[in-house]
Amino acid sequence: MSRIGIFEARTHLPRLLRRVEAGERFVITRHNRPVAELIPFQARDTTRIRAAIEDLKAFQKTHSLGGLSIRDMIKEGRSQVG
Repeated sequence: MSRIGIFEARTHLPRLLRRVEAGERFVITRHNRPVAELIPFQARDTTRIRAAIEDLKAFQKTHSLGGLSIRDMIKEGRSQVG
């Protein structure tokens, strides 16, 4: 992934967008620190998203924590460290 300064990105935005449309990715930097990522747009596949949610719901119905809460499990894990 190429890095490009914010000034250059602003100056050459139309050219950068053509390159992004072709599949390139850029990290935009300010004073050599990353501030944004310019990547090709990808439409969401709502059918796959809904299927994944339904799979998670089905998993949740068949698996339990045995009455423990997530908070209890975290607390127990922290007490066993060290």
